[in-house]
Amino acid sequence: MNKLLRAAAAASFCLLAGGASASGWPTKPISLVVGYTAGGSVDLVARTIAPELGKRLGQSVVIENLGGAGGTIGASKVVKADADGYTLLMGSGSEVSIARLTNPAVRYDGERDLAPITFVGTQPMVLVGKSALPARNADELIALAKAQPGKLAYASSGVGTPLNLAGELIKQQGKVNITHVPYKGASAMSTDLLGGQIDLAVMVLSSALPHIQAGRVKAYGVTEGHRAQVAPNVPALAESSTLKGVDMGVWFGLMAPANTPRAVVDRLNTEMQAVLAMPDVKKKLAEAGVEVAPGGPGQFASFIKRETVKYKSIVQTAGIHE
Repeated sequence: MNKLLRAAAAASFCLLAGGASASGWPTKPISLVVGYTAGGSVDLVARTIAPELGKRLGQSVVIENLGGAGGTIGASKVVKADADGYTLLMGSGSEVSIARLTNPAVRYDGERDLAPITFVGTQPMVLVGKSALPARNADELIALAKAQPGKLAYASSGVGTPLNLAGELIKQQGKVNITHVPYKGASAMSTDLLGGQIDLAVMVLSSALPHIQAGRVKAYGVTEGHRAQVAPNVPALAESSTLKGVDMGVWFGLMAPANTPRAVVDRLNTEMQAVLAMPDVKKKLAEAGVEVAPGGPGQFASFIKRETVKYKSIVQTAGIHE
């Protein structure tokens, strides 16, 4: 009986201690890791959210940019961090799901080793072409590509990036042969497109929009299944008769190491939902082309599973590997 009482007392103490620990969090600044250099879309989302999240938590949320290897350096740090809520990741599809499908050197599994907290939203990509291309719309472009197999080329920001996968999805849906030309970054890709050295490019809409509005490139359509709020005059590729199955965007969401206490995940999600409902935050993200669609841990986890299935199909069909 004494052993049973002592075991019950120990269990009660553990529960109380765990509850106290969770209720006392956070007691120090939180690191929000971005797996890319400053200035990109993931960084913009993180910097828009971090100050307001910090205010609501009562602790600073400090951005830590760890660029390189398609976001996997940053994601690896979070995967290996203590699961105490003090190291978080502003994640995207590239490092969470795509990397392990295209690169055998990536040892973590984003679905298994990271805990989804809050889905933030998506940003469309857009297929654009040099001004000299004769095709006026997506259907005409696909017809041109079919008439000249392998002659046209499209640029992306690198092998295994969402831009690359979106380009391959377009090829698969249109049943065309267009050569992929990977670039090391968006800047060089834009320069060659504007100069007419490359026929086509898949770009993040926010980066391409100034060139589209100035008439320097042709916009054939956004890669999501609907038109973007920030560019309602640019059609969705899915509106064309040949590309109805094209529906893919760049997504963003807050994540933590697996096994982070549920109480911490729930607190973060509650505060994130409040931040994403702020008019100023929504406005700033919308101006960058990010369509906010907040979802909690369960919704976010289901979304990642669906996206990973889509990515895997594209990767396997195209034979993408690093």
